[in-house]
Amino acid sequence: MDSRELRYFIAVAEELHFGRAAQRLGIAQPPLSRTIMQLERRLGAALLQRNSRPISLTEAGAVLLHEGRAALEALEAAEQRARRASLAALGQPSVVLAIKAGASSELLAKLLRAYAAEPGSIHVDVLLCDSGEQTRLLRSGHADVAILHPPIDETTGFDTEELITEGQVAVLPAGHPLATRTHLNVAETIDRTDLPQPRWPRPDGTYIEGPGPEVQNHAQLLQLIALDRTMMIAPDSCRAQLGEDVVAIPVIDAPRITTVMAWPPRSRSRAVADLVRTATRL
Repeated sequence: MDSRELRYFIAVAEELHFGRAAQRLGIAQPPLSRTIMQLERRLGAALLQRNSRPISLTEAGAVLLHEGRAALEALEAAEQRARRASLAALGQPSVVLAIKAGASSELLAKLLRAYAAEPGSIHVDVLLCDSGEQTRLLRSGHADVAILHPPIDETTGFDTEELITEGQVAVLPAGHPLATRTHLNVAETIDRTDLPQPRWPRPDGTYIEGPGPEVQNHAQLLQLIALDRTMMIAPDSCRAQLGEDVVAIPVIDAPRITTVMAWPPRSRSRAVADLVRTATRL
């Protein structure tokens, strides 16, 4: 099985339609169909139920979709890390840190200053991501290390180091009646028709369901809050990025949020180790 076959199968398995998969891959449909049939013959197993509309995955197909995604991610990660190792050997070393845009900004600024002062420190490329994107970048090798916030962010399969655990606040328009309260309960923040919860994008392109507006990034969300269109529950440290048009009220029964540094368990990067060590010291 080669990577081309895996890419072709995954496209069909995700689209559940040969025509759309062929269009996505930029190829004609007949060679795509032949490749999938050749793959099925070699495996000795049917991967697709073609007698249904739309087509569906067999049990073997579902397994190959899961394992194939992981295999392609591993190949992409190997390629990305090999390229950066080559650049480092040519005197252009760097470490790539992924973080959700607008999250942990104060911690990030302190971390970058402290690490830059360390002997032997190298350049840190910071990737500011949309919600949930850090994990994908870490798995694909486009990032060496990430700042994540479980349980919101997925940390399965990574090595992690806990940095801080904090409570959560409700970020509200400054003129809203709840903005005068000293604290709130979770029940008071959900199912509000005046400030409906926003809809956040997932890495797979679907949205975390909410009755409120669709949002793509932190800056857009804060603007919508200031316009009385929605609200959000966020870690207490978000206060550092808030303007005068919104307020943060503690939500006393909300689950506590942990901030961690995460990196692939196979990493042998001295820069990642030094960056994590600096973060834990801070």
